[in-house]
Amino acid sequence: MKILLVDDHTVVRAGLGQLLSTALGATILEAADTPTALDLALHTRPDLVVLDLGLPGPGGLWLLPRLHDAGLRVLVLSMHADPIYARRALDAGATGYVSKTIGADDLLDAIRQAMSGQCYVEAGIAAMLNEHRDVLGRDFGRLTARDLDIMRFLGEGRSLSDIAATLGVSYKTVANTAGMIKTKLGVARTVDLIRLAIATQAGGTMDEIRRMP
Repeated sequence: MKILLVDDHTVVRAGLGQLLSTALGATILEAADTPTALDLALHTRPDLVVLDLGLPGPGGLWLLPRLHDAGLRVLVLSMHADPIYARRALDAGATGYVSKTIGADDLLDAIRQAMSGQCYVEAGIAAMLNEHRDVLGRDFGRLTARDLDIMRFLGEGRSLSDIAATLGVSYKTVANTAGMIKTKLGVARTVDLIRLAIATQAGGTMDEIRRMP
C-alpha cells in the first residue's frame, strides 16, 4: 500500500512515516506543500492521502476537493479539533477527520477505515458535530481557511481588533471578511455570527447558546 503524507513539518512526516511503515508495511510518500502534493498524488495514485490543513500557499482546503475529484481518499490530520474545521473538510471531500492529539492506535484504525472507504471522524469531534448539527447544517462548504480562522477566534470571544492584530491584517479587512461570512452563512447580524461561532466550540450546549443576550 502507498500512503502520501502531506505536512509542512519534517518531524511530523518522519514520525508518521515510521509509524505507518512499521505498523502497516506501507510505502510512504511525502510532500510539504500543496503543489508538490497534488503533482505527487496524481502521478503516484496513493491508496490514501494523510493531509494537514495548515499548509503554506493555497492550503489543505484548496487541495482537498482536487484530490477528491481525482478519486483519491483523504484523511485529514489537523491541529484543529473544532467541529467547524471538520465539517468544512468533510464537505470538501475528506474521507475522515482526526486531530493531531489522537492516539497511535486510534490513528491506525482511522487510516484502515479511510483506506477501505469508510468515513472516520475522531470520537470527540464526531460528538461535537452531532451536538451542533443544526448549526453545522448550514453551507460551511463556502468558507475559506481565513473565514474558518476568524470564526474560531470569534468563538473564543475575541474582538475584531484582536483578531486583526493576530492575523496581521487591518481591522477593516477582518470586518469586511466577517460581513462576507455572514452572507455565506445566511445570518444578518454580527451577534448571530458570534453565536454560530460559539456553537462550534467545545463549550456550552445549544440551549445555553440560544439564551445568550
